[in-house]
Amino acid sequence: MSNTWIFTIGFIAQGLFSARLIVQWIRSEKAGKVLSPTLFWQLSLIASFMLIIYGVLRNDIVIIGGQLISYFIYIRNLRFKNAWRHLPVWFRVSTLASPAIALCYLLLNKQFHFHALLSNPEISFPLMVWGSAGQIIFTFRFVYQWLHSEKMKKSVLPPGFWIISLIGSLMIITYAIFRLDPVLIAGQLFGVIIYSRNLYIHYRSAPRKTQAYS
Repeated sequence: MSNTWIFTIGFIAQGLFSARLIVQWIRSEKAGKVLSPTLFWQLSLIASFMLIIYGVLRNDIVIIGGQLISYFIYIRNLRFKNAWRHLPVWFRVSTLASPAIALCYLLLNKQFHFHALLSNPEISFPLMVWGSAGQIIFTFRFVYQWLHSEKMKKSVLPPGFWIISLIGSLMIITYAIFRLDPVLIAGQLFGVIIYSRNLYIHYRSAPRKTQAYS
């Protein structure tokens, strides 16, 4: 596959990730507090799968690893929203099967070697460690969000989620600059703005509302 098509897939995925942030930001601005819209999680799920495909095509373990955990957390949040069971059965089955299908492709594709993910000559070891650390932190934001939501028994986006997002995003931007990856740079720069804005909305509304989320 040509680089044009590979980057197209990546930009579409990042576009969907950006769209979810726009939806969440606009609704939060209108409500005057940080919200967790259902559409945020639906777009997240679709974008995550596309970015996994992009990571496979780019032979980049940092990108692939960053999506595997959060993928299922998106589904869990849709369950919190009571939106998952309302989706068509074929969609739920295909969505759940998608990661396994992608993994089988990696293992069965004769032109692809899994060990190449760990020995990409275009990525130095220190850079891979830095990028992986950034992705781990960036992914942990959803683990944190999931645990917080389990405690609250509903889907919420607490301030810690946005703080962790900022730290991880800045690390990934650094990685992307050295990697010369326009997809990661564009997606993360936009995210930094939204993460900062959500923190502002939260702390602006906190004195009036006892850190209420919905």
